[in-house]
Amino acid sequence: MTACKSKKEQPANAKKDGGQQAVVVDVLIAAAQPITTSIEANGTVVANESVELHPEVSGRITYLNIPEGGTIKAGTVIAKLNDADLQAQLNKSKVALDLAEKTETRLKKLVSIQGINQADYDLAVNTVNGYRADIAYTQSLIDKTVLRAPFTGVVGLRQVSLGAFVSPTTVLATLQQLDKVKIDFTVPEEYSELIQKGKTVDVQIDANKQTTAKAVIIATEPTVNLTTRNLKVRAVLQDNRVNLGAYVKVTVQSGKDAKGVLVPTNAIIPDDKNKQLVLVKGGKASFVNVETGKRQAGNVEVTKGVNEGDTVVVTGVLFAKPKAALKVRSVKTLDQLAN
Repeated sequence: MTACKSKKEQPANAKKDGGQQAVVVDVLIAAAQPITTSIEANGTVVANESVELHPEVSGRITYLNIPEGGTIKAGTVIAKLNDADLQAQLNKSKVALDLAEKTETRLKKLVSIQGINQADYDLAVNTVNGYRADIAYTQSLIDKTVLRAPFTGVVGLRQVSLGAFVSPTTVLATLQQLDKVKIDFTVPEEYSELIQKGKTVDVQIDANKQTTAKAVIIATEPTVNLTTRNLKVRAVLQDNRVNLGAYVKVTVQSGKDAKGVLVPTNAIIPDDKNKQLVLVKGGKASFVNVETGKRQAGNVEVTKGVNEGDTVVVTGVLFAKPKAALKVRSVKTLDQLAN
């Protein structure tokens, strides 16, 4: 038992002479690589024109023309409300106007020969104008009982039935213009220089089939969202075979390539204040603080802290200790690390 206690347990990587074995790592020789500046953003498909169809006044529906899922042209009558009381008021005003116009005609002849004073004639003219205004007002109320399609589009599902009593808050149906659709997406404000009117972006409209289409940027919000610090962008999709409201992924390319030192993202050691890489210098681990830039398919650009020709540890990073011995097993390339 005494002999067993005297034997201390040796670490797995300890040498027989008490020293530590070198950690086996794979490395990457830092070199300038072409970097394509691109960003990915989440987008939503919206109709070119979209509206909820509401009546302007309250009343009972006497005519309803909502072909669910069908296309209707601009100006088509969609619904009519009961306007019997307004029509009666209109006819009453027309009768009164007819009598007032005849009275005004007679008085006009009399005032020309000074048979009546001017004040009586002016009163007759004012009466005529008043009835004409009443007719115009009543006609405008009658026009509000007729709901017409504001533009050519596809009607959604009908929400009411013939004979229902509706109000201006009632939704009869929706109308969408689908001849072209738009994509709304947001990008961080630091990428605003990549967003230009007329620029083409790639849109992934079907994640399962990896189907992509082109969209052309038509406008951006003039101000940045104060909460998210994102810029809202709108583009017109050239392929309208996509459901409205669908989620899409938008890729914006810079159109120009730059060069920089790329390393695998998992080679970066993050902490609360700094990001670090492990370099091999003189056969030992050297931890250096780095600054990163653009990201590209599992790799990240190192803008400060690493120079071309430096040997960067890409595997076994977590086992390396400062100034500990390292044994290089192989030299990898970014393509090999990606596979």
